[in-house]
Amino acid sequence: QRDIVGVDLSSTFPPEIKKLPTVGYHRALSIEAILAMKPSLVLHDNNIGPDHVVKQLEDLKIPMKVFDAKAEDIESLQQLTLEMGQYFHQEARAKEINQQLSADMQVVLARNQSFKDKPKVLVIHFGRASNVYLVMTKKNVAGKMIAWAGGEMAVEDVKGMKQLSAEVIAAADPDIILVTDYGYDQLGSIQKIIELPGVAATRAAKSERIYRVEESDLAYLGPRTGKNVQALQQLIHTAK
Repeated sequence: QRDIVGVDLSSTFPPEIKKLPTVGYHRALSIEAILAMKPSLVLHDNNIGPDHVVKQLEDLKIPMKVFDAKAEDIESLQQLTLEMGQYFHQEARAKEINQQLSADMQVVLARNQSFKDKPKVLVIHFGRASNVYLVMTKKNVAGKMIAWAGGEMAVEDVKGMKQLSAEVIAAADPDIILVTDYGYDQLGSIQKIIELPGVAATRAAKSERIYRVEESDLAYLGPRTGKNVQALQQLIHTAK
């Protein structure tokens, strides 16, 4: 960590990393903010933008390392961990992380055998605007994590994110609603969320099974994924 001079907004762990300067959202980077940190190396996953900022970095010949492997499931996550371990000459540590991840997921799968139902989960991302909600779908990484935790996503779509009206939210009638940190913190309390159009009519609202989740823990896979799925599993299978 002593070599890290800045991060993007999605970097939230470990907690002390939040003390570092940020260069903004990874798809809306500022060349000025990046250059102000005088980096000798930029690490990214080929999912940064806008394109003109990437081109400026290339034209300035700032060294960049791209980790192209996409962590879309446990196997590809472990492959990416090994790739990063090789790059940083931490192969042994990468193997330890992968072994712990496998062990954590075995615990998850074993616990799932004891559950008799699959709670329906709705994930609301960034709150709402004009009574239109941005939600994560079964196609999203969050959909995989909910499934691993023994739940079922309330919304299916070909895209990972979908805008839904208040009426569709009510009709989906989820057992549990998860609200990502930004939207939850804007609203400030579970009561404010319960009062939202469409939400109040759901089983989740009536039983007050509405929870705050860190977006980065739910929408991205990483070394803590096994532990994050265990926490989700406990959350969605614990009666209010």
